Amino acid sequence: MLTPRSLLKRPLSGLYFALGALAVVASAPVCALAQDAPEMLTQDNANLLWTLVAAILVMFMQAGFAMVEAGFTRAKNAGNILMKNFIDFAAGSVVFFFIGFAFMFGDSIGGFIGGSGFALSGADASTADGMWTLTFWFFQSVFAATAATIVSGGIAERTKFSAYILASILVTGLIYPVSGHWAWGGLWGNEGGWLESMGFIDFAGSTVVHSVGGWVALAGAMVLGPRIGKYTADGKANAIPGHNIPMAALGVFILWFGWFGFNPGSTTTADGTIGYIAMNTSLAACTGTLGAMFTAWIKYGKPDASMTMNGALAGLVAITAGCYELSPMGAMITGLGGGILVVLSVVFIDQVLKIDDPVGAVSVHGVCGAYGTIMAGLLAAPGFGSATGLLYGGDFSVLSTQLIGVGAVFVWAFGAGWVVFAILKAVVGIRVSEEEELKGLDITEHGMEAYSGFQIFSNE
Repeated sequence: MLTPRSLLKRPLSGLYFALGALAVVASAPVCALAQDAPEMLTQDNANLLWTLVAAILVMFMQAGFAMVEAGFTRAKNAGNILMKNFIDFAAGSVVFFFIGFAFMFGDSIGGFIGGSGFALSGADASTADGMWTLTFWFFQSVFAATAATIVSGGIAERTKFSAYILASILVTGLIYPVSGHWAWGGLWGNEGGWLESMGFIDFAGSTVVHSVGGWVALAGAMVLGPRIGKYTADGKANAIPGHNIPMAALGVFILWFGWFGFNPGSTTTADGTIGYIAMNTSLAACTGTLGAMFTAWIKYGKPDASMTMNGALAGLVAITAGCYELSPMGAMITGLGGGILVVLSVVFIDQVLKIDDPVGAVSVHGVCGAYGTIMAGLLAAPGFGSATGLLYGGDFSVLSTQLIGVGAVFVWAFGAGWVVFAILKAVVGIRVSEEEELKGLDITEHGMEAYSGFQIFSNE
């Protein structure tokens, strides 16, 4: 189990402790109290509880992703979006149990991939280490599901459901765990991966989780091609509005809420650091929101709602790498830059590269994840984490390591994603027919409607 830090002490918690202690004293024999008290109130149990609560918060983010993706796409595909999000967690957790966790956290093979712990072999739930392993697996499984779910939004509204299941399994079972081992392989107590040994900073996964999902989504969108009607014959991009902006907004707020498990939970330790990590996380989301809103306002003359929502997510993604290392001012700067960047990136990918990403997944998660990881190398503040960023007088090697990590993960995730989608395209096909796409995937892929009784125009 990880080495615990000191417990955070507050007057109110002290009062609760005192009342609880009086109740125990009043109801238990002295000899029993002497034997049980050290076991009842331990840092290890607090760590287990905090990690479990954080994992539950991150699992709830799955609902947030489902709402964002469904809201930003058309009504005739809403049910398909929901099904893909269910599959990401359900199938992904199973494959992560059997092989993904081992590839990510098992005994390192040359710093590139883990090779032990398949199906959690050796974990004994009757021991403290075994209980920690099971809890740690659950926490990491919801991260794996997040990486897979990001892909869903980038290839929405034209992908075969059967092909998507296979792609999701490969992301959770292979693509995400391999690069995850490079940066986080030592978190289970084994020797770490090659990026980890270099001092790579990615506390909660701007690159390890979010960029991986974003780069795989980029590969998938490129192999699939754009949706029907997205681009005119002369290459002009047409807007295809989402059907439910309030639903998307609810999803963003759910994700923001769940991120307080994502970032503070990555301590896996119940101590005082979770408070300032939560503060950094929320401040970055706030400045990301403002940055995107004002950028869209200046560019389009109106404060666009969907861009503003993506700005909140961009700030959250960007701060995820350095949430432990940055000061509050650094967090706000990082979030603000992410909010500005996401608007520019969405426009560039959509109108210049002509890659159809219905929800902006590549920009929010891929681009802003890479940006946030680099910012950690610039703004890591002395006295907060273990590194000092270049702008605080730190060595250039900190920034160079961040750049190496960002580049290596891009090459792996984008390359592996391209290979997966290209093989699936050749073997089983990955895109529905034109007729099926026009009718909507809810009817053609699932035989149902998300909004039964409402008129959904199939030619939209």
